[in-house]
Amino acid sequence: MTTSPALETPAGAGATVPGAPDPGSPGSPAEAPAPGPAARRRALPLALVTVLAALAPLSWGTTYLVTTDFLPAGHPLFAGLARALPAGLVALALGRALPHGVWWFRAAVLGLLNIGFFFPLLFISAAHLPGGVAATLGAAQPLLVAFLAVAVLQEKLVFWRLAWAVVGAVGVGFVVLGRSAGLDAVGVLAGLAGTASMGLGVVLTKKWGRPAGVRPLAMAGWQLTAGGLFLLPLTLLVEGLPADVGPRALGGYLWLGLVGGLLAYALWFWAIGKLPVTRASLLGFLSPLMAAGLGVLVKGETFGPLQVVGLILAFGAMLLGQLGGWRAKPAERG
Repeated sequence: MTTSPALETPAGAGATVPGAPDPGSPGSPAEAPAPGPAARRRALPLALVTVLAALAPLSWGTTYLVTTDFLPAGHPLFAGLARALPAGLVALALGRALPHGVWWFRAAVLGLLNIGFFFPLLFISAAHLPGGVAATLGAAQPLLVAFLAVAVLQEKLVFWRLAWAVVGAVGVGFVVLGRSAGLDAVGVLAGLAGTASMGLGVVLTKKWGRPAGVRPLAMAGWQLTAGGLFLLPLTLLVEGLPADVGPRALGGYLWLGLVGGLLAYALWFWAIGKLPVTRASLLGFLSPLMAAGLGVLVKGETFGPLQVVGLILAFGAMLLGQLGGWRAKPAERG
């Protein structure tokens, strides 16, 4: 999924004075007021960061199909543990950096919000709801993040991004209220709780950034390991281990751990440090798009007219919320 409230500061840039633009960032005094060729060249990397960041929610959208078709039923805690802890240990070995000072506490908090709480809630939701519906519950995250950014980052609301977050939330409501949604109260509550947990985790990730010289892979390793260690005793005490983990289930765990965990989170935390937090959260609408598409193509799921309208609204809000502000004007903080 920025040690200062300036949302355009790269995560690895270290601490800055709140409200002061980074000397090398767009909108700083070092940049000419008129957008010349150099400014246009600087705009391309931000667009590329957005495209790369989109790969993370796309990979997360596969979680629902993998959970229902590949993993043993009734083991959401073990699924979260298997996705988090091995990938976290691999990332720690490759990143070759451990937290220090206050970062032990921060890594633990972020690990709980982004991994330890979120993963089992995600698998519970995936087991109780059709994939497209389960993933679309997470599309409420941009609206939550928009207001958390005001409370936690002391940033102004960007009206047009907030408006698209509202449109996306309305689309979520249409999907959830559709007659053919196959709703389950446990699945809906788990999905919304997971969305709230990761929404707060995204904002705190933006607020705290990461220590200078620490790579996103190491940052992902801290959080995956912290979340996995939290889930380890909980899994053994509450759920136990699955009786039979065959090649199909093993392949599912490997996909979720290496692609949906290690690679996706390293990419996501890197992107959060470079994108405005609300813009990054709007990319979450890609997760239900992937889940819904896989549900239709692989499992033969169908959506009623109201759900189709809801999906169009949610995905349109994600796309339109990315337009404009590519040079990150100083007045834009969302």
